[in-house]
Amino acid sequence: MIAKDIMSENPKTVSEDTPIAAVAELLQDNDIRHVPVVRDGELIGILSDRDLRSLMIPRLVDEKALSEIRAQYHAPVSSLMSPDVISVNPETELREIVELMLEYKVGAVPVVDPSSGDLVGIVSYVDVLRGTLGELG
Repeated sequence: MIAKDIMSENPKTVSEDTPIAAVAELLQDNDIRHVPVVRDGELIGILSDRDLRSLMIPRLVDEKALSEIRAQYHAPVSSLMSPDVISVNPETELREIVELMLEYKVGAVPVVDPSSGDLVGIVSYVDVLRGTLGELG
């Protein structure tokens, strides 16, 4: 089994200047945990629900801290995304995908066309489980 067999095609994406608040809403509305950040179709980063935790954890704050949190929600996603993205190509074997996810402790890896650099899909741990279940019969 390879990446293109289990990946979610045409994943939701955002540009680097999308406000963090809009990305948080996108994750919640679409019940997804990862959103690739692209520039002209090319993968330049990824943002996960883990990256947003510091903004979502309720805590006792003074007025200044609350203003800082509000400002962060209006900041572009590029200020919070992970720019060093572990990605695979459509022909990457499932075993390698799982090894990468475990080694780098990530829940998803974008699938990138090796010739163009364009994002073509994403493989999440749910896709891996779904593909493995299919193999189990």
